[in-house]
Amino acid sequence: MSGYHSYCLPCHNARGQETRKRLYGGSREYHLRERYGIGQAGFDELLWRQGGVCAICGVADPQHVDHDHRTGAVRGILCFNCNGGLGQFRDDPDRLAAAIRYLKGTTWQRTLIHPGVYRITSSMRVRPPSRSS
Repeated sequence: MSGYHSYCLPCHNARGQETRKRLYGGSREYHLRERYGIGQAGFDELLWRQGGVCAICGVADPQHVDHDHRTGAVRGILCFNCNGGLGQFRDDPDRLAAAIRYLKGTTWQRTLIHPGVYRITSSMRVRPPSRSS
């Protein structure tokens, strides 16, 4: 490649936007079709089946398509935080289960040792001191 193009970058971008608008009705429709194989109508139907809320946390008006990265199959519509959370855990049920166990088992507690002196303990890591100590 020579590095030379027939259009400057702004003109190239404008042509791409015009093409997406002409062929797909807009960038959102193009993105949904190219990436997930569904259009805005498919997105709206999934969202309607979910009651208009995130499939995980129930927040209203989610905008992110969740899909299986191995198969590409669309699973549902999620809010930004839930979609990002699944991505951070790499869609791994074992990692998510470990995170749930961690959250349920790490309730930090303040235990009074002497007047004005506390020990911070976690039920998962350290057994609270007995009453005799």
